Amino acid sequence: MLIIQISPEVYPYAKTGGLADVVGSLPEHLEGLGNKIVIFMPLFKKVKENVSNLINTGISVNIPIGDSVRKGNVWKTAPHLQTSKTEVYFIQRDEYFHRDTLYGTEHGDFADNAERFIFFSRAVLEAVKQLNLKPDIVHCHDWQSSLVPVYLKTIYKDEPNFAGTKTVLTIHNLAYQGLFWHWDMKLTGLDWSLFNWRQLEFWGKLNFLKGGIVFSDAITTVSPTYAKEIQTQEYGCGIEGVLQTNTGKLSGIINGIDYSQWNPELDTLIPAKFSAKNIKGKTACKKHLQQKCELPVKDVPVIGMITRLADQKGLDLVVSIFEELMKQDLQFAVLGTGEEKYHRMFRDISQKYRDKAAVFIMFNNQLAHEIEAGSDMFLMPSRYEPCGLNQIYSLKYGTVPIVRATGGLADTITNASPETLKNGAANGFAFKNYSAQELLQTILRALDAYKNKTTWAKIRKNGMTQDWSWKRSAREYTDLYKKLRK
Repeated sequence: MLIIQISPEVYPYAKTGGLADVVGSLPEHLEGLGNKIVIFMPLFKKVKENVSNLINTGISVNIPIGDSVRKGNVWKTAPHLQTSKTEVYFIQRDEYFHRDTLYGTEHGDFADNAERFIFFSRAVLEAVKQLNLKPDIVHCHDWQSSLVPVYLKTIYKDEPNFAGTKTVLTIHNLAYQGLFWHWDMKLTGLDWSLFNWRQLEFWGKLNFLKGGIVFSDAITTVSPTYAKEIQTQEYGCGIEGVLQTNTGKLSGIINGIDYSQWNPELDTLIPAKFSAKNIKGKTACKKHLQQKCELPVKDVPVIGMITRLADQKGLDLVVSIFEELMKQDLQFAVLGTGEEKYHRMFRDISQKYRDKAAVFIMFNNQLAHEIEAGSDMFLMPSRYEPCGLNQIYSLKYGTVPIVRATGGLADTITNASPETLKNGAANGFAFKNYSAQELLQTILRALDAYKNKTTWAKIRKNGMTQDWSWKRSAREYTDLYKKLRK
């Protein structure tokens, strides 16, 4: 199958978050299953800084934007991964994309984001025609490419290049919907009849993501539980009704992780390597972490956290039980940045409990690897978590996750109980309700289990031997593509 991936960001070209990692990693594994992948993204200033081998294809596109026409050019680069045959094309129009940042500044989003991504969406479709590509699947990511399924079902519905093409929309973060004032509808070139509550209109505004949800042939998000949660008022960001209406085409596929980067057998950023078969190196990693954190080197459980210091991550729960936690025989290592109130709280904690808690208000990749490798447990009590990656890294490093069972955390972590220990599924500790008391009880359960070396070794080994690689995710996406093509 020929699959076109359309994304506003792709690693290693331009990145603001996890979306870039997904679209940077998934294509190689889709190709391994016999698919041909072509990627389209904007030619941001960041791309020019990160890529030296850009090639001008000589293709230009003329895109109607309201009453005027805007010209764009199409560039390409060599395969973006050495093992990959993926072609990556870039849509250039410097007026829109040659800016220091991708979507906005610290003062807010760019005022012309609607125009920028209307142009991008149509420019991709025009480029596909000129390259004479005939995709089986067009796979769009987030609001920035969500108008593509709308265009394919309307303005482009009779184009021979798209005869039989099916569309997939992946929602990586529902909170960002591409919401614009209604007069931007004129810029799209779409008929005003589509501006209604069933299709593109949302409380009087134009909603790009809603359009993609309604017009795409399939919708995915980044975990099965999150796919259910976003259909509720609590998690639906106002469009839960639209998602409920389209529930039949909505599914969740867990993001994979890159085991060439996150694997204690290969990791060059940790002091000793180890594996499920030979765990000895983990002891050396723990000692190294304790020394780096200036904590006493002794055999007590070390709980690690690598997190954005924000309400979403359950930090209010952690802060409220911290004094109680510090009565236990344990050590705590936190790495992250975020909201100023949490910077203050965690600095105070590290001052008060110097021999038990180390806090690093920063992000450092090497220290992130050292915390994953050297900790015994990893804490993720998130309020919501579409997928989550650190709990999956932790499994591989034999660092037992303690999580709130929400979103991807619920799909990847199986709570240790007599039953799950017996059937070999237990790989961590989980609690259901967003409650400080439940979090505390769950940590205490984990500390009890840690004292039983046989039980702990079993939980740890279960996690270390599971496969959460991109291969698994790529198989699920390929199955979905095949189902759509039937």
